Amino acid sequence: MGGLIPYLAPLVILLLILGSAIRILPEYERGVLFFLGRFQGVKGPGLIIVIPGIQQMTRVDLRVITLDVPSQDVISKDNVTVRVNAVLYFRVVDPERAIIRVEDFGLATSQLAQTTLRSVLGKHDLDEMLSERDKLNSDIQEIIDAQTEEWGIKVANVEIKHVDLNESMIRAIARQAEAERERRAKVIHAEGELQASKKLLEAAQVMSADSGAMQLRYLQTLADMSNGNASTIVFPLPVDMIQSFMTPKGPAKKDG
Repeated sequence: MGGLIPYLAPLVILLLILGSAIRILPEYERGVLFFLGRFQGVKGPGLIIVIPGIQQMTRVDLRVITLDVPSQDVISKDNVTVRVNAVLYFRVVDPERAIIRVEDFGLATSQLAQTTLRSVLGKHDLDEMLSERDKLNSDIQEIIDAQTEEWGIKVANVEIKHVDLNESMIRAIARQAEAERERRAKVIHAEGELQASKKLLEAAQVMSADSGAMQLRYLQTLADMSNGNASTIVFPLPVDMIQSFMTPKGPAKKDG
């Protein structure tokens, strides 16, 4: 037994080295392998052997990563200060460039998203931020994706979550909305008055062209007045009858 001890120590060391050399990568991961500091290749998924002290491997997750962009203070084109936050979805499509071209691709993508968010939203009015959010999401996504392509990153989507206003701006927007509703109500009322006046003019033209129509309207008015409960009844006279009384008669001619 004592003679086996000298052989057990190297065996244990060998097993420890083999254990540390074995790497198992799942389907959604890749290993960027370096040999004495030089890029050797991208390995995985499955069983990978890494020689300790000579080779180094960095794991890269290929799944979609959800990145919460912190809230940013943005000054809109019409000088309104708002606080905006967003969420960004991206994934690594080239593990080699994601490890070699940038120190920390997650941090770099986050910083780029923050600056791009402020830059893009600062070129738009507040109304556009609130009503054209889909277009702004698309613009931000295209800009970030174009710049992260060099890092082997694909930005799948960008969504603006909240556009927060201060209390004074909320009250100003409420007053503006109320004024807009009042303006629309007045326009609708004016359009109704205009249409009614046109119809009244057409009716007046029809009745003036036909004396019978005027008489029928006169009788209808009398009938409507008689249906009321008023104690005083006013009988309207036709305009031509009133004019006959008001027209001064000329001097009577004397018989020769």
